[in-house]
Amino acid sequence: MFDHFDAAWNELTAEGSGFAVTEIEVRGNPMRVFPSAPPNMRAIWELAQLHGDKPYLVYEDEHYTYAEIGAQVRSLAHLLRDVHGVGAGDRVAIAMRNYPEWVVSYWATVCIGAAAVGMNAWWTTQEMAYGLRDSRPKVLIADDERVERALPILDDLRAEAPLHVITVRSDRDLPDDASRWSDVVDAGHAPDGLPDAEIEPDDDVTIFYTSGTTGFPKGAQLTHRGSVHNVMNLVFMSMTSAAAEAKAIAAGDLPAPEPTGDAEPAAAPVFMAPTPLFHVTANNCLLQPCTLAGGSIVLMYKWDAGRALELIERERVTNFSGVPTMSREMLLHPDWERRDTSSIKAMGGGGAPIQPDLVDKIDKSLEGGAPSTGYGLTETHGIVTANSAKLYTAKPASCGRVVPTLEARLEDEAGNPLEPGPNVVGELCVRGAIVIKGYLNRPDATADAIRDGWFHTGDIARIDEDGFVFIVDRAKDMVLRGGENVYCSEVEAAIYEHDAVAEAAVFGVPDERLGEAVAAAVVLRPGASLTEDELSAFLAERIAKFKIPTTVWFRDEELPRNANGKFLKRELRDQLVG
Repeated sequence: MFDHFDAAWNELTAEGSGFAVTEIEVRGNPMRVFPSAPPNMRAIWELAQLHGDKPYLVYEDEHYTYAEIGAQVRSLAHLLRDVHGVGAGDRVAIAMRNYPEWVVSYWATVCIGAAAVGMNAWWTTQEMAYGLRDSRPKVLIADDERVERALPILDDLRAEAPLHVITVRSDRDLPDDASRWSDVVDAGHAPDGLPDAEIEPDDDVTIFYTSGTTGFPKGAQLTHRGSVHNVMNLVFMSMTSAAAEAKAIAAGDLPAPEPTGDAEPAAAPVFMAPTPLFHVTANNCLLQPCTLAGGSIVLMYKWDAGRALELIERERVTNFSGVPTMSREMLLHPDWERRDTSSIKAMGGGGAPIQPDLVDKIDKSLEGGAPSTGYGLTETHGIVTANSAKLYTAKPASCGRVVPTLEARLEDEAGNPLEPGPNVVGELCVRGAIVIKGYLNRPDATADAIRDGWFHTGDIARIDEDGFVFIVDRAKDMVLRGGENVYCSEVEAAIYEHDAVAEAAVFGVPDERLGEAVAAAVVLRPGASLTEDELSAFLAERIAKFKIPTTVWFRDEELPRNANGKFLKRELRDQLVG
């Protein structure tokens, strides 16, 4: 199978093909790019407008065509430019659930050369204040829940810089100089075209925030070039896997599929996006390629396995991509057997490793589909690797081969490149067109993470003889909770704000549903008292709910340390959990 994969890869990247790769200098470093790539994300959206009256967005029981969303995009784009002065180099913050308005706001913003700031919908008021001060958007587009959290800080923010607010699906009283979406976005009278804009490939297209190792999130600067290449990498990996399987069938290495009668034209894909659009998984790896392909994207108010199965049956979903927890919950749901899931061609996702047993369960549960996964980071615009179908079932512990626009290598703890070998393990580092420009306002963090163009992922990996990557450990002090990165130092910093706390160590513990859960060991000051509920209530005002430890151990003795005074978290976890 892997020989067929190599052959398909070589054919698709051959000179003169649409996926031929060349190397150019970008921001002073050599980078692999597709010469055939569109110049920016506006070009992707303009291509998508050719889909016209095809179905595009499904949100619960609401349905919108490409033409209907296109009119809203044009209306909002002109409003942002003509009324609020938003243009190249400016930013628009989007803070809401996965509403259709998120999608409209994104495309309208990036098509006029501004950057869309995806604000984490879990953020507290304090975290929203930090993100808005850090990114300094001209406009905040927010739903009712996020407007409620922003109201206490709006006056202070506006005293520092202008900030107009557009509210989405909200009936609450508006703050001064705010407007309702329904009053200002007029699809019926939208101009025929988008506003003119000059957009360079390395201009910022999106700012997505990653949890910070020093207590503050970092705004990753995604570029038009990186986002376009991520879309092309996704298409390439899908085509290569399908071509390899066809070659294997033709060679007799795989059985031919059962004939299904008269051949029908392939229907447009229908993607379900159950994870938040403020992450690269849903926005860059689902919304963007689906839009280019003329498919439909199915959104939900919130995750619910039973509702997801209902929508999969109703909308004939072909691609389900979420965190592993979601796939497992659907397979275990009592409605799995009674709902028609035969339309699903690919099921899996990213955001956390998919356990090998789940790969097997997905493979056996889908009538005409196969499991899939990808490994990537915000800092790589989306995927670094992808693995699917027969390749995935052959290597269920691997996240796949590195995409063609990336170089990859392993480094030791001193930063020295390691010679490849089947048992060689080191930190995975990548360089190429899909590595971010840097972290907004954080030159030190940028210099630490990206050295000579090489991004240090913080994940410990090995690469086998077929070029497939296996993630074996994590170098960063981080918990991966249901697809959300939680940096332990950020949670510890919040815990230490409580006067009763003398010592605190935060770490991950196994969780059957989420993969990992956040836990903490706490030592109190002499004479102080604090309960787990009191600590949780204290933290709820400072950090998002998903970062708050669900298990807290209060200890009388000091936490174990090494010779340098650093807490021995692995030893501590072994003592407490086993």
